[in-house]
Amino acid sequence: MPLQPVILSGGSGTRLWPLSREAYPKQFLPLTSQHTMLQETVTRLDALDAEHPHLDIRVRDPLVVCNDAHRFLVAEQLRLIGRRAAAIVLEPRGRNTAPALTLAALVAGRLDEDPVLLVMPADHNIRDEPGFRAAVADAHTLAREGAVVTFGIVPSAPETGYGYIRQGPLLDRTDLGRPAYALDGFVEKPDVETAQGYLASGEYLWNSGLFVLRASVWLGLIERFRPDIAQAVARACERITSDGDFLRLDADLFTACPSESIDYAVMEPLARARRDGADLPPAILIPLNVGWSDVGAWSALWAVREQDASGNVLEGDAFVHNAHDNLLVATHRMLAAIGVSDLIVVETPDAVLVATKEAAQDVKAVTQFLQRQQRNEYLHHQRVHRPWGDYESIGQGTRYQVKRLTVKPGESLSLQMHHHRAEHWIVVSGTARVTCDDKTFLLTENQSTYIPVGVRHRLENPGRIPLELIEVQSGSYLDEDDIVRFEDRYNRDPVEPRRD
Repeated sequence: MPLQPVILSGGSGTRLWPLSREAYPKQFLPLTSQHTMLQETVTRLDALDAEHPHLDIRVRDPLVVCNDAHRFLVAEQLRLIGRRAAAIVLEPRGRNTAPALTLAALVAGRLDEDPVLLVMPADHNIRDEPGFRAAVADAHTLAREGAVVTFGIVPSAPETGYGYIRQGPLLDRTDLGRPAYALDGFVEKPDVETAQGYLASGEYLWNSGLFVLRASVWLGLIERFRPDIAQAVARACERITSDGDFLRLDADLFTACPSESIDYAVMEPLARARRDGADLPPAILIPLNVGWSDVGAWSALWAVREQDASGNVLEGDAFVHNAHDNLLVATHRMLAAIGVSDLIVVETPDAVLVATKEAAQDVKAVTQFLQRQQRNEYLHHQRVHRPWGDYESIGQGTRYQVKRLTVKPGESLSLQMHHHRAEHWIVVSGTARVTCDDKTFLLTENQSTYIPVGVRHRLENPGRIPLELIEVQSGSYLDEDDIVRFEDRYNRDPVEPRRD
């Protein structure tokens, strides 16, 4: 029976600000290796077939569910590692994991007849990947029999930032490579004293958010326990359309769907109903001890990264003296720390974070403040990624700003117009094809052109190397929502929406 990886990529990673931003959250960042967390999630199953050939597990291309605003990031990150998706399904608005999995199960059923789904968040780190694949192989055996399987992380500390799962009786399954238990129940994030009791009992595991089950089993359970979610997602999927590499839903119908997690919608009521003797699919728990982390805060990143002899984790141009157990991340300038301990210092071009490791969970207070103030530091980095490349603000003042644009080979900005600003373009390297009103011409290194207010224009890179240019904008209004698109190969909105 085929195994369909389902990658849920809807998180915003606000506790890893300022590296993680709403428009470029942590799953798209290379936090634990040279690859991004999304890319690591995609490749984590690559050796499963070879390592367990007797089980005949046919691993399909991943099915990714993501925010509409992140669609080009997902597609580009898959392309960079030479992978394709079975489907990239776009959520018009985040509705938590239960609607996302329902959506994935419906789409997976169209792609393959009732596959086993492996549900994985896009932003987890796992050090022992062979061990993880072995656990997935056991879970696949159970799931194809109709069971609902989740993985519980063997706790290493009385962690108060995770929910816990209580394990029930040991199953008599000698065909599996590891113990499996009945799932007895879920408990909320505990206080320190309660967490210490959980750890001492040996009966509680961290809730990983990883699930293995057949598509039909999930659809049956969500219909039983949350028919409102099942019906809302089904209605939205009736009007699903293809947009290049992406699948789009009816936005109004999906937005009307209740927001709920997999745990609350199905897993908790399933565990209760099974304890009461209901004739429902078995809920099974497999303990997992593979160096798992959800990298949910800067302190968690410090714990999974390689540390020097003094316990420091240094990234970029960072220096420490008489300092220990710090995390220093420098992306733009030199960062030096002297005589300090247990600090997190993260430097980016437009923001610097300083916090103690103990207060790492409180970073969300910064992002909440920035969001209330509608400040750009919540939404974007100084370098903003677009499907055609990226741009970076390098200077601004009254009625002007200067940007550095990089356009990938073969890519093109939309045919567009601005009501309030004019633009000067100066080519730094590469070749630009410029459309300005009814004229089209080429510019090469050190050549420039002027785009007046209200004139239709387009910038393209017809060459084989990246096009880099400096754009000087001048006018009475310079925000990015002053764009009217007439033609766009990426099917973006004709008018760029305001951030509010």
